[in-house]
Amino acid sequence: MEVCISFLYAMILLPGIAASVHQVKSFLNHTAYLSCYFPNSQKTDIKDLRVFWQKGDVEVVHEVYYGQEKHDNLSPKYINRTKMDMDKWTLQLLNARIVDEGQYTCIIQHRDKGSPKVIHTSECLLHIIANYSQPEIAWLHTGELKPNEYLNLSCSSSGGYPEPKQMTWLISYENTTYRPMHHMDVSQDAVTKLYNVTSKLNITVPTNTLTNITCLLHLGEQLGSLASVPLGIEIQVEEMEQVKINFFGPLIAVIILITLLLGFVILKNRNISSTNQSVSLAV
Repeated sequence: MEVCISFLYAMILLPGIAASVHQVKSFLNHTAYLSCYFPNSQKTDIKDLRVFWQKGDVEVVHEVYYGQEKHDNLSPKYINRTKMDMDKWTLQLLNARIVDEGQYTCIIQHRDKGSPKVIHTSECLLHIIANYSQPEIAWLHTGELKPNEYLNLSCSSSGGYPEPKQMTWLISYENTTYRPMHHMDVSQDAVTKLYNVTSKLNITVPTNTLTNITCLLHLGEQLGSLASVPLGIEIQVEEMEQVKINFFGPLIAVIILITLLLGFVILKNRNISSTNQSVSLAV
């Protein structure tokens, strides 16, 4: 706790030192680079400087004690996970995790007549990013698509971070595009802290025109959006009716023909019967 106490006392004694917050993004399981932004215009020897990083107010992340790395005060979860590039005054946080998100402070002290004096502070706000899978549209509809029925679809994406802003649908046909708003279901894995998202769409089956349906996952202004592969649907009602006409036309003709044949047979049988009766009477 020596480092934290020294820092707090230094900040009380030197309230005029302000730290600007720098936004830093790092991909999950990659190395995060946190800079002290220390110009060292005086070309001060590193052996006269005490450099340490801390997260929040209590966790010591890394310490360089007058030219030598010191591990006594480090938080256990950062041991063997950090490296300090003293030429660039940059801390490398290895294998960045979601739990590593947060604000980090770099404090640099100079040995001034035996007592350390804070000469520089800088703050970095670390954001962790994990890529979502490409949104994928799945059919919830069973059986053959028919006009005037409802088409049920779902769109899902998984394994991402941070939580997305929104998932929307894009429906395009005949130079017309609209974006129906639907609820987005979000779940977070208790262990990995990664998010899975799903949205469902229920619309009338489009007919007589090619309709393209796309699912969009919005990650935020700086992260952009992900789009699914478009789903194309085209059902021609006229063709279906023509098929019915082509099918029932021959069927009706056959029925008429059979009726005529039956009538002819019945009529013929009646004629034969009448002839036989006439012959019997003559005899």
